[in-house]
Amino acid sequence: MHRGADLELPCLAMEEDAFAADPFPHFARARAQHPWLARWTLGYVVTDYKAMRELLAQEAKMRTMYDGIVEIMQAKGTPWGDFQERHMLSMMGAQHKRIRDVLAPWFTPREANRNRGLMREVISQLLDAWVPKGSFDFEEFASYFPITVMCRLIGVSPDVIPGLRSAMEAIGLSSSMDPRWLSAMQEGVVTMERFVDCLLAERRADTRPGRDPDLLDLLLRTNAEGGMSDRELADVLIFLFVAGYDTSKNMLTLTMRELLERPDLYRRCGADHDYARKVVEESFRYGSTTSIERVLTEDIVYRDTVLEKGAVVWFPLSVATRDDRYAPQADRFDPDRVHESRNIAFGLGAHICLGQHIAKAQIHEGLHLICQRILNPRSCGPIGYRPFPGAWGLRGLPIEFDAAAAGTR
Repeated sequence: MHRGADLELPCLAMEEDAFAADPFPHFARARAQHPWLARWTLGYVVTDYKAMRELLAQEAKMRTMYDGIVEIMQAKGTPWGDFQERHMLSMMGAQHKRIRDVLAPWFTPREANRNRGLMREVISQLLDAWVPKGSFDFEEFASYFPITVMCRLIGVSPDVIPGLRSAMEAIGLSSSMDPRWLSAMQEGVVTMERFVDCLLAERRADTRPGRDPDLLDLLLRTNAEGGMSDRELADVLIFLFVAGYDTSKNMLTLTMRELLERPDLYRRCGADHDYARKVVEESFRYGSTTSIERVLTEDIVYRDTVLEKGAVVWFPLSVATRDDRYAPQADRFDPDRVHESRNIAFGLGAHICLGQHIAKAQIHEGLHLICQRILNPRSCGPIGYRPFPGAWGLRGLPIEFDAAAAGTR
């Protein structure tokens, strides 16, 4: 039996910008030195897919560490720090289950499929507005898609999005623990809190009969019946806006980056709706956006190694299935492959992503229509990268293309 603290483990410099530009070789080298565990300045890093699944199955021996992130950032008592300690992902136990149970009926696979028509309508409207430009930053374009869908589900006009984009973008960097972004994150939380307070006041004053109920009506009814406090209601709305903005946008942009290098696959996505779904599944395997962290509340013994109570353990879900042990020729982007190991890009356990079915459906529908309207896309400028860990992805993907008219197939 070994103690993790005594092992000579590979070290991952995940905080460095160069790491974020291409994390996959770093993880491959780490696995060659130790099959499932590495070290970072902020704790252990689990590098093996199976180990991630089996350790997260013991989530009862862990807690989330958003309070720890606030301490690392020296932001205790600030608007951003307070929100980090309150929001849905930081909740545990009965409170987390209560809030999740309220939201869950709106995010089932059935609801995701029921809303595919809305997703197609939204992406078609965006394409009508953007395609005539002939070139644009695809990441910026993509940022309007998932959040517009979320606005429609909540019952809010998408006209609010331009004024909230910078706030949502900043809050999405929260898990990066990079002090360079702290000021922007503080401002982002203040902006979102003011917006949500106004939104709730306006909706409570709206007594028009005959309006179809939406997700915000459900949340307000739950609040009125005592099932959710005023503070929980406001925080849930901020969480839904940020979650609806960030991760899906990042994933769609990463997928587009891979397809720019594979024009035959790109054209097939536009011609074949089912093939576009395969591309989305392969994109989540090839490299997704999410890492999560946990603090151990007791010792955990795994593969003859003791991970100590109080240790911080990082699970980079984004790289889990880019591994030859779980996907033959893992570095090959192959939408026709048989997925022998199910990707865990949306997490596991009690905190598995509530919006995963909505996310996959809208990326699928969006990609299929994008490939019909944006023809022969080419990269036309430098790309940047978001911090790793955190909500990883690209920061900027400039493209130029040939424009197809609306309704063209």
